[in-house]
Amino acid sequence: MNNVTNMLLPFPSGCVEGRFLRRVKRFSVEVAMDGGTVWAHTNNSGSMLGLTRPGAPVLLSPAANPARKLPYTLETIDFHGVRVGVNTLTPNRMLKAAFHAGRIPGMAGYSTFRAEAVIGDSRLDARLDGPQGTLYIEAKNVTLVEDDIAVFPDAVTERGQKHLRELMSLAAQGVRVASFYLIQRCDASCFGPADFIDPEFARLLWQAAECGVEIWPYMADVTAHGIDLGPALPLVRRG
Repeated sequence: MNNVTNMLLPFPSGCVEGRFLRRVKRFSVEVAMDGGTVWAHTNNSGSMLGLTRPGAPVLLSPAANPARKLPYTLETIDFHGVRVGVNTLTPNRMLKAAFHAGRIPGMAGYSTFRAEAVIGDSRLDARLDGPQGTLYIEAKNVTLVEDDIAVFPDAVTERGQKHLRELMSLAAQGVRVASFYLIQRCDASCFGPADFIDPEFARLLWQAAECGVEIWPYMADVTAHGIDLGPALPLVRRG
């Protein structure tokens, strides 16, 4: 484990702990804290399959805007002793931090990093430029593990399917592209698409890999103090 001074994404001061009670209207959760309850925002549009168990310990970060209606954001949920990062902004932040820290070999040699890059009708999470050309990257957050395999998605994702098609289209034009999967938990040894949840996404991911889209699964080191980048994991086919 890294200490907080070396961590790529330390949590802000003012984080609080509580226990998950329920999720309402997709983007809000009720948390028990200090003998009462508080409502917190969650930006995770997925199902968070298996994680939203009443009584599960959670970590909340304070809203950057103190006037925001929901004063906290859900950062992590414990799953049987495993801390799981559920903030879907984390993969994009991690990409940028890892680029500047030189922590991902696939990004070595590029001199500039631009977030939210537009190319044609597509908007991808990052664009890197350097002497060797341009690299586009799409980032995804992974919170589900089945049989020691980290899998994505945790619900059918037409948006994720669209992104894979966009990456394949760019690869066919000779553009270097990658799909970055940040696995925000420590109990997996490999990564693969969740064919039992979204078979079309799984089909597209394997097709993308064959077409030259680079697949980058990385484990995150999720702690009470922040999140660091862990090792790359192998890509495997389930079953």
